[in-house]
Amino acid sequence: MSAVARIWARMRTSKTVVASGGILFAIALVSIIGPWISPNEYLTTNFDNILRAPTASAGHVFGTDDLGRDLFVRTMMGVQVTFVVAIVASVVSLLIGVLYGATAGFIGGRVDAVMMRLVDTLYATPFIFFVILLLVVFERNLLLMFVAIGAINWLDMARIVRGQTLSLREREFVQAAQLIGVSTPRIIFRHIAPNLVGIVIVYVTLTIPQAILIESFLSFLGLGVQEPQTSLGKLVNDGTKQMEGASWMLLIPGVLLAAILLCFNFVGDGMRDLFDSRRSQ
Repeated sequence: MSAVARIWARMRTSKTVVASGGILFAIALVSIIGPWISPNEYLTTNFDNILRAPTASAGHVFGTDDLGRDLFVRTMMGVQVTFVVAIVASVVSLLIGVLYGATAGFIGGRVDAVMMRLVDTLYATPFIFFVILLLVVFERNLLLMFVAIGAINWLDMARIVRGQTLSLREREFVQAAQLIGVSTPRIIFRHIAPNLVGIVIVYVTLTIPQAILIESFLSFLGLGVQEPQTSLGKLVNDGTKQMEGASWMLLIPGVLLAAILLCFNFVGDGMRDLFDSRRSQ
């Protein structure tokens, strides 16, 4: 059985992981299908329908915003952007963190000391202000946000991977590979990395909520996703301006954002508990 198959088998034994994963899948599916089947367009404005309360009979199940745009379609598009930003940023941090941490842990010695001191130095840097500076100086777009958020999250990943690699490099199969002259990059990619799959997947599920929160925070400040695109953070920002007369503009994206964050945290905690229980057996 492959590593992915073993992880999937473990996940199915946890009701919390299955239920939370099911909710996330349902939200993602509705966000993809919803805009297609909705009679309303993403950018269509209707000044006769400004701030209409949610009602199915009028074709606006989530109501409309201050420009008369359908809030359901905009919310679903916001969910798509939020998922894409979070997942791509997590992949960026995964690639950098695993490579950096595995290299530091396997080589060890002075190289490990220098590399981890660099991580400690970067930890002391106020990265959120660095990200804001990047988004202010350069053109604000999704690609820059992917890089900026990924540059924040890889530090934790590198520490986790480095600690696991320190224990793996003492295993017999790694020492045997060294004795027969296998190169260091090949050992890292062929022997170390595959044995990190479990802990890495668990940690990625815990870093995705961090990426979502950072994206939502930047969009809330007006430094993230820009019009005509939107995200849940941007929708929450728009909702705060109309919260007294049109509370649905704040409540609907806010509840969705909270549900997504909770589900990802439940999935991460559940998978961590599963792997911890397997190790203790």
